[in-house]
Amino acid sequence: MSRTVTRLFLNIILSSAAFAQTHTAAATKMPSEETINGFMHQMFGYEPGVKWQIVSVKPSEAEGLAEVDLVMSTPQGQQSNKIYVTPDGKHAVVGEILPFGARPFDVASTELQKGINGPSRGPATAPVTIVEFSDLQCPHCKDAEPILDKLMGEEKKARLVYQNFPLPSHDWAQKAAAYADCVGRSNSDAFWKFIASVFESQTEINAANAEEKLTALADKAGVKGSDMAACSTKPDTTSRIEHSLALGKSVDVNSTPTVFVNGRKIGSVTGIPYEILKKIVDFAASDNKTAAK
Repeated sequence: MSRTVTRLFLNIILSSAAFAQTHTAAATKMPSEETINGFMHQMFGYEPGVKWQIVSVKPSEAEGLAEVDLVMSTPQGQQSNKIYVTPDGKHAVVGEILPFGARPFDVASTELQKGINGPSRGPATAPVTIVEFSDLQCPHCKDAEPILDKLMGEEKKARLVYQNFPLPSHDWAQKAAAYADCVGRSNSDAFWKFIASVFESQTEINAANAEEKLTALADKAGVKGSDMAACSTKPDTTSRIEHSLALGKSVDVNSTPTVFVNGRKIGSVTGIPYEILKKIVDFAASDNKTAAK
């Protein structure tokens, strides 16, 4: 998604608001939607092309802070954002709260290892597990795929697991996720061909023709498209998609693509140089071996 709104937040809010880090054991005070909308209007009211929707208001994992999840719309597209509000309701900070400790990524890694249920490629015993949360209607997910393909072609110590994370703002992503889940359970090789062809055909697919297009692409990938169409509407397929969404939310996924390398969250592999991504994977492999001793 576009980083326009993130930059606006960072420039406007972080430069002007002191972040009062007052953590208490008391229940977190939640700001009202009226207050949030008023704040957003003051921040972005000068720009008529910026719209927002409040997704949730809840206590943050960082004790004492309220977490406001928003979907922002600009002429460049949509993106998810978070605002953290201090207990006194007078200050806000935008960004990501990072896990902290000697091994900060272990909690997410364990959560993912317990919950992943998507198709995978690479050695099952690899020291590095890369988990990709993706949306087949998302253009940035399409951009991420060749990067991950290149990485998996070069890395022999990593396993890549694909998890469906269809965004509610996309009108055919849920259906595509159901087809992908069915293809993945039917034939692993066909799955990777299927998602590649869906990404290639993104501009040709819409809500009205999605079933026809996805069925044809499943046939092209090497499975029976009509069987995948039938499978996509079954309750167990819906449950598997819901499980994948819940898993992503449990490790703070709120946009796509989001990738984890042994639990280390990378917001988007398109946003960092490929050489850095490879170094992160190599480090995770060596660090995993060290931790196992």
